[in-house]
Amino acid sequence: MNRRAQISLLLLAAASGCVDALAFTVLGTVFAGVMTGNLVLLGVAVGHLGHGPGTGEGMSAPLYALGGYVVGAALVAFVCRGVARRPEWPGRVVACLAAQAVLLAGVAVVAAVFDGHPGAAWRTVLLVVAAVSMGGQSAAMVAAGSGAAPTTYFTGTLTTLVTGIADGSPRGAGQLWVAARLLAVVGGAACAVAVHTGAPAWGFVPPAVLTAAAVACQEPAQRLRRAVTPVHKNPLHGTDNETN
Repeated sequence: MNRRAQISLLLLAAASGCVDALAFTVLGTVFAGVMTGNLVLLGVAVGHLGHGPGTGEGMSAPLYALGGYVVGAALVAFVCRGVARRPEWPGRVVACLAAQAVLLAGVAVVAAVFDGHPGAAWRTVLLVVAAVSMGGQSAAMVAAGSGAAPTTYFTGTLTTLVTGIADGSPRGAGQLWVAARLLAVVGGAACAVAVHTGAPAWGFVPPAVLTAAAVACQEPAQRLRRAVTPVHKNPLHGTDNETN
């Protein structure tokens, strides 16, 4: 994996940490990108059903987040179907990440209007949009193939790091990048919460900025031009001819 991709992955991991921290602390005590956590929260809510008034209320937020994530992942998978998987990220992957940055910027603007503390209805809207963006990010990394790595769920990343250290696998710099992504998640979450605490209106800005920076690292104009050019040259050819 080249250095440009590694830096983009660090930035996306930090953005993911930001979004999940804000989703949990501001938008509904659920996650926008960690669906394992949401599934557990949904199970907890189901387990409480019938044990008192209002016990089903805890189901709505995890379901909204799950639904948004699935929609985002499905949309990006549809857009990126058939892309050639190479060490460099395909143009359509970069375009999807750029769209994610726009979505997160929209979340930041709406949150700023409410001084970082949106009401109940807007919290739900922002949660769904944030989950759509995280689902899209996850699907984009899948579409990028071997040139990318997970940036919204990190259990496997942590396992890879620990097992690599324990069994003495000679992975060298690769392990350092894995460790850096884990630190980026923590740092992103800490940054988002600190900004939201100190300046609530700006609290949702960091994930949009980090995602945009990750896109910028990929030279988006060049990647998009290369993705579109083959189609214009010969429209009879399928999208499998996309180059990087």
